[in-house]
Amino acid sequence: MKIIRIIAEVGILYAFYLAGDYLQKLLHLPVPGSIVGLLLLFILLLCKIVPLKLIENGSSFILAYLPMFFIPATAGIMNHLDIFSGRGLLLIAILVVSSVLTMVVTAHSSQWFTGRSARRRSRNSYRTGSLREKGKEA
Repeated sequence: MKIIRIIAEVGILYAFYLAGDYLQKLLHLPVPGSIVGLLLLFILLLCKIVPLKLIENGSSFILAYLPMFFIPATAGIMNHLDIFSGRGLLLIAILVVSSVLTMVVTAHSSQWFTGRSARRRSRNSYRTGSLREKGKEA
């Protein structure tokens, strides 16, 4: 039953891709249709028109296999080794720097978001606690 649910949720995600692609062609947008579909899904999730449970398992399944989507791009490099010949150390340096930069930015942004949500929770708990105290006084 879980496999059928995952297939259906991936189908829903694919439908958003197709809708975005259709909108991109219809409106002649300079943005790829997949991005338009992603933005459409994001807006509908924010407005709570589409519940998160509707795509949660399917998107988790796709994210689990995301690295496999990059294998063709990496294998394609083998067809163009002449472009990269003699630049091995430069490519390694670029890969290391970009990986470290990605990890640092991700770590700082996640800590920032975590601290922000913790401050918001503490403010809300402080407000509800002070409202309870006022209720006891009255």
